[in-house]
Amino acid sequence: MKHIFTALLFMFVNSLVYTRAQPSPENSNDEKFKVNHGPYLQHLGETEVTFVWTTNKEAVAWVELAPDDSTNFYNTERKKYFSASHGLKNVDTIHVVHIGHLQPGTKYRYRIFSQEVLSHKGIEVRYGEVAATRVFMRTPPSFRTNDHQKKDISFLMVNDIHERNEMLKTLLKGADWTNTDLVLFDGDMVNSSRNEEQMFASYLDTAVQLFASQTPMYYARGNHETRGEFADAFAKYFPGPNGKLYYMFRQGPVCFIMLDSGEDKPDSDIEYGGITAFDVYRDEQAAWLKEAIHSKMFTEAPFKIAVAHIPPFRGWHGEEEIANKFVPLLNEGGIDVMLCAHLHRFVRKDPKPGDYNFPVIVNSNHSVLKAKADNATLKITIVDANGSTLDSVTINRR
Repeated sequence: MKHIFTALLFMFVNSLVYTRAQPSPENSNDEKFKVNHGPYLQHLGETEVTFVWTTNKEAVAWVELAPDDSTNFYNTERKKYFSASHGLKNVDTIHVVHIGHLQPGTKYRYRIFSQEVLSHKGIEVRYGEVAATRVFMRTPPSFRTNDHQKKDISFLMVNDIHERNEMLKTLLKGADWTNTDLVLFDGDMVNSSRNEEQMFASYLDTAVQLFASQTPMYYARGNHETRGEFADAFAKYFPGPNGKLYYMFRQGPVCFIMLDSGEDKPDSDIEYGGITAFDVYRDEQAAWLKEAIHSKMFTEAPFKIAVAHIPPFRGWHGEEEIANKFVPLLNEGGIDVMLCAHLHRFVRKDPKPGDYNFPVIVNSNHSVLKAKADNATLKITIVDANGSTLDSVTINRR
């Protein structure tokens, strides 16, 4: 009887998200401490991953990682990876934990933790409640690191959602998440960047609910993410592997180049209030891209895909910038296709000698791009919100 009671008590305690640790009287009527958004995966690579989540109050945070073996998560004490900078644990409401030295193509289980910091005076730190992922008698969330030797991959791309959660759900409905390696967000998921709650309510909570805690997303920022008083916080929530919003990664036979195309009008346009400097920023990216196309990760990949929100069709200032600064380098690198957004309609343009030497596919704001690739073939299909195929493109390895 004693053993049964003990077991029941253990199950009850572990069913709770929070454990209490002497909350201060002045905060006794405050909202209960909790994880209010996330976690979601960022810049998953072959040997690294980053977790991002938020809490409703300032806290320290960490991740526990476990191999995907037959052991219970409670089998042994798992190593703790803290959100920390320069030797100090970060105290914040947004928590970013980077873990390196992982094995390629390996599945890991994880658990997130946050502990509220009630006060910090001198060397005395007072802590409050803990919020953590429930793993007792539950399957912990997991992820698998990228692997350039993987023979085939499958990925999805959505864009220009503009805070339409229901459209996002419709486009991703029925996705085979077990066999989907990654999701590309090609910009303009919001109308403008106003605050954290708006960002999560607009699309990011939906992404976490559908896939993002276990399937990584890679984000090519759109021009609407650059607008608004919260725009400068974007990189905190979507940190790139090189500390930038433009970067490169490899999964299976595909090397992806993620570009940040910036705004579509000149920096001096009245709409930007004198706060933008995208021409120089695109120069910076071009200098990086010139080196990136000669890297081993890029040159050895059977397929090379560039992702940018604004297409290189010329006309508007942003399109001219992409065409003049990025396209010559993408031509030199010999990419296989460029995936774009921005126009709110589907456009497919075949290679145009003397301009872009590769097909350009613009996904609409009411369709999802689905792609599969192996070492010989890359097949891209555009499917609308009703599930009908709009177009299909097959690219064979050169």
